[in-house]
Amino acid sequence: MKIPNNDAPMRLKNVSIPGCLLGRDEDLVVTDLTVDNGRFGNGGGKDVEMDRAIVLSCFVDMHTHIDKGHIWPRASNPDGTFMGALTTVGADRSANWSAEDLRARMEFSLKCAYAHGTRALRTHIDSLAPQDEISWPVFDDVRRAWKGRIDLQASSLIGCDSIENTRKDYARTADIVAATGGVLGFVTYPIPDLKDRVQQFFELAGDRDLDVDFHADETMDASSETLRVIAETVLEMSWTRSVTVGHCCSLSTQDEPRAMETLDLVAKAGLNIVSLPMCNLYLQDRHADRTPRNRGITLVHEMIVRGINVSFASDNTRDPFYAYGDLDMLEVMRQATRIGHLDHGRKDWPNAFTHNPAKACGFEASSFAPGAPADFIVFKARSWTELFARPQSDRIVFRNGKSIDTTLPDYSELDHLMETS
Repeated sequence: MKIPNNDAPMRLKNVSIPGCLLGRDEDLVVTDLTVDNGRFGNGGGKDVEMDRAIVLSCFVDMHTHIDKGHIWPRASNPDGTFMGALTTVGADRSANWSAEDLRARMEFSLKCAYAHGTRALRTHIDSLAPQDEISWPVFDDVRRAWKGRIDLQASSLIGCDSIENTRKDYARTADIVAATGGVLGFVTYPIPDLKDRVQQFFELAGDRDLDVDFHADETMDASSETLRVIAETVLEMSWTRSVTVGHCCSLSTQDEPRAMETLDLVAKAGLNIVSLPMCNLYLQDRHADRTPRNRGITLVHEMIVRGINVSFASDNTRDPFYAYGDLDMLEVMRQATRIGHLDHGRKDWPNAFTHNPAKACGFEASSFAPGAPADFIVFKARSWTELFARPQSDRIVFRNGKSIDTTLPDYSELDHLMETS
C-alpha cells in the first residue's frame, strides 16, 4: 500500500473498521476515511484505494512493567514459575536497577510500543524503598521526553505482605506517587489481615486523591479471593475514584456459583478489570514434567455481559515473569482471541484494546469522528482471519495524520547492560 505522507487532504477509500470503534453494532464496516492536516475530516482530498484494508485506532496498553523489561539475558527465570520470577527480579533489582539502567530499558520498551502503534501506556513501577526514590524520577524524565508520542502513566507496585502497616509504611511512597501524578498500586495476597490492609490502602490513596490499581489472584489456587475483598471494600467505603484490578486468574478455577457471585460484586463496585493472557499463560499451572491444564485467563466473557469494563494488556516483556513479548498490542489481541475465544459472538472485543483501557485509565478517548487526531494503524488484511494469521510486521502507523518510522530497536542496544553484577 502506498499512502501519501504529507499535510495534503486524502481520502482512504474502502477501509474496514470494526463497527464498535464507530459506535455501531456491526463487525467490519467498509467505509472511507478522510485525513486532513493531522485530523480526521468530513470528506474530500486525494483518493487512495485501500482494498478493504483493516484500520484500527492506535492502541492503549494499560498494564505493563517497563522498569523490569528486557532483563532476561542477565536474569532469566530458573524454572518458569511465579516464585522463580519473584526471586530473580528481586535479586536483579537490588544489583542492577540504577537510574541509567532503568532509563535505557524504559526507552527501549517505549520505542517498541510506539513502533507497534501504541499511543498511551500505563506501567507499574516496583516501589519498595529505596527503589521508589530511584525509579520514579527516571519515569518522570522519560514521560516528559515521550510527550506527544506516548501518553504515559505509572502505578506504584508493592506487595501487601511487604510492609507491616500500610498507612504508615507506604505513606512516603504514596507521596512520591502523588507528586508525580501517578496511581497507587497494591499486590494482594490471601493473608489473615488482608481486609484491614486493603482498607488502609484505600485510605492512603483517598487522602491523596489517587486512583488505584491492583494485582490480584495471580494464581490457580481457587481459595485466593482477594478480588472479592477489593470489591467489598469499595462498596463499604463508597469509593468513587477509578479502581483497576489485573490478573484475577483464580476465578477460572473456583466453583461457578462462587465465581459468579464475586463478579456480581465486581460489577456493582464498578471495577475495571484487565486480563494479561500471555504472561498468565506462561506462568500459571506450570509444573516440572507436567502438561498445563489451565490457561490462566480470567472470566472475561462472564465479566463483559455484566457490564464490567474489561481490557487486555501486554504485562511483562522479556523478564522473569514473561520471557517473550514486545509491547505489541496486536500480538496481545491475536493471542487473547485464541486463548479466550473472542472470535465468535460479540462484535465489540476490539474496544478491549482501545476504548476500554482508555476509559479505565482516564486517557483521551480515540475516535474516527471529524476533528479527532488522526492516530490509526493500517494493516494489509481484509478480514479478521487474515489479520490474525500473520504478525503484520508491515503495518503502517499514523500519528497526527502522518506515517511514522516503525523500525524496531535492535536488542544489541541493551548489550552493555546485560553483564550480571
